[in-house]
Amino acid sequence: MTNFTFNDGGRAEAGYKGRTGDCVTRAVAIAASLPYQEVYDRLAEGNATQRKTKRSSKSCGKRTARKGISTRRKWFKDYIKSLGFRWVSTMGIGTGCKVHLTAEELPKGTIICRVSRHYTTVIDGVINDTYDCSRDGTRCVYGYWTKD
Repeated sequence: MTNFTFNDGGRAEAGYKGRTGDCVTRAVAIAASLPYQEVYDRLAEGNATQRKTKRSSKSCGKRTARKGISTRRKWFKDYIKSLGFRWVSTMGIGTGCKVHLTAEELPKGTIICRVSRHYTTVIDGVINDTYDCSRDGTRCVYGYWTKD
């Protein structure tokens, strides 16, 4: 059984209501112990200034972080690295799933996990998110950001 703790990363405290696609903002705010609004503003700024391509999301080029962030962009990687995180890949092309979203398969400490269409923070094996996204321990982790 996976451990789970409800944590919105300070979203409600910042005055936001309802549900939205801000998992990257919440995950970074929780893992870096930063105010939600500070992280939201930085990600929204990065989203607003990124170059738009034909495959970009509809929110690309707009000053918002509530409908997802392209975490593969250089500006995002530079931002999260500036917070002291480094990327650890757990899956390669054609390798299949090697690591699942369970305490037994993840390292101790605070990490930001990239799973299919979602980012979540795991602190010492406990998922900190607005819902239990582990799919009963079967959800594959593509990689994670960890602090050095």
